[in-house]
Amino acid sequence: MIRPLIRNGLAVAVVAGATLLSACASGPTPYQAAAGYERGYSETRIEDARYRIAFKGNSLTKRETVENYMLFRAAELTLQSGYDVFTIVTRDTDKDTSMRRTGGLYGPGLSHMYFHSRWGWIGAYDPLWMNSPRYDEVTRYEASAEIVMSKGSKGSDPNAFDARQVSTNLAPAIQRPAAS
Repeated sequence: MIRPLIRNGLAVAVVAGATLLSACASGPTPYQAAAGYERGYSETRIEDARYRIAFKGNSLTKRETVENYMLFRAAELTLQSGYDVFTIVTRDTDKDTSMRRTGGLYGPGLSHMYFHSRWGWIGAYDPLWMNSPRYDEVTRYEASAEIVMSKGSKGSDPNAFDARQVSTNLAPAIQRPAAS
């Protein structure tokens, strides 16, 4: 009877450890195309030199990062299209806040492990240990803009951006996905 408890307890510990490691491996949304992913950048061509651009982050991605990634994508797309300047026609940042429940009777209420000098590591169910539900507020941001691209200098329009300068200035802060 003790052996299955030890084996089951070890299995719980291994699964819990793997879950914690995978949670640590995830982080803020990297700069990536949203194709095939729920988060990242996307663009829609409206006219020859007019695009709608968006960047959607996860709950670990700060608002400033989401907005910078959207601007960086605008600059990158402008340069790829053979233009020098992009002018922001409209711009918006949406905030989506929700509550997330973890733990509780029907949640991942993991039992704890303890070491017994005679039997080694033993798993035990304790309804009071990590079994109370916890509620966390989760916020995600999405920045979007409609841009018009042009050639030449940006002039004095405060909504116009030099794509090369934006790209150069924001590039050091861009976090790309880790190579698999």
